[in-house]
Amino acid sequence: MLALRDVYAGYGHTQILNGITLTVPKGKVIALLGGNGTGKSTVLKTICGLLRPTAGEIEFDGESIGGVPANRLISKGLCLVPQGKEIFAQMSVEENLLMGAYHRRADRAGIAADLERGFRQFPCLRERRGRPAGNLSGGERQMLSIGRALMARPRLLMLDEPSAALAPRIIEEIAESILRLNDDGMTILLVEQNVAMALAVSEYLYIVRDGAIAFERPVGDDREIDDLKAFYMGQEHG
Repeated sequence: MLALRDVYAGYGHTQILNGITLTVPKGKVIALLGGNGTGKSTVLKTICGLLRPTAGEIEFDGESIGGVPANRLISKGLCLVPQGKEIFAQMSVEENLLMGAYHRRADRAGIAADLERGFRQFPCLRERRGRPAGNLSGGERQMLSIGRALMARPRLLMLDEPSAALAPRIIEEIAESILRLNDDGMTILLVEQNVAMALAVSEYLYIVRDGAIAFERPVGDDREIDDLKAFYMGQEHG
């Protein structure tokens, strides 16, 4: 569904991505791991049109999308949940969710159905639908951010560190929601620093270091987890 081939990108004269190559097959959960400053979030921003690649190719469903503006990519079914649990704090939970469907606001029946599906996915949001979103806990804000993205009807959902700064119990809930979405057919690209969570939900993983893919493997193969953690931490791989 999504393919990056030798993609370079950065900010001004600062090069961040140095030849990223990865694929996200339809219906799969793919994890992209790496430490702070390795380029993970830059990969997502380049895919979704917030950054223009300086070289390389990005294809979504066989169509070249490198440099296509973010608003056009949402309509094509590609949606990013950015890091930081960004919400409209003064608006209600329901109003925040409806903002995700703004680009198709004329489809009232479809939006109502999608809103109901979102509440089934995250029951705590139904209970708080009329409350200001700024009153939510960190975990509830993360669920709201994901729920708002789902209102756009994505075919590929990109999640940027959804477990960041959350308690272990809430991380488990987020992981379960990712698995439920995937069971329903959602394709997901998950950027994470939490190795355990990534292994729990993904089928294949990449590790990015210095703006390039340094290591990749299927999840659940016979390699030792210590080798994976060593690569993730930037240690030598034996």
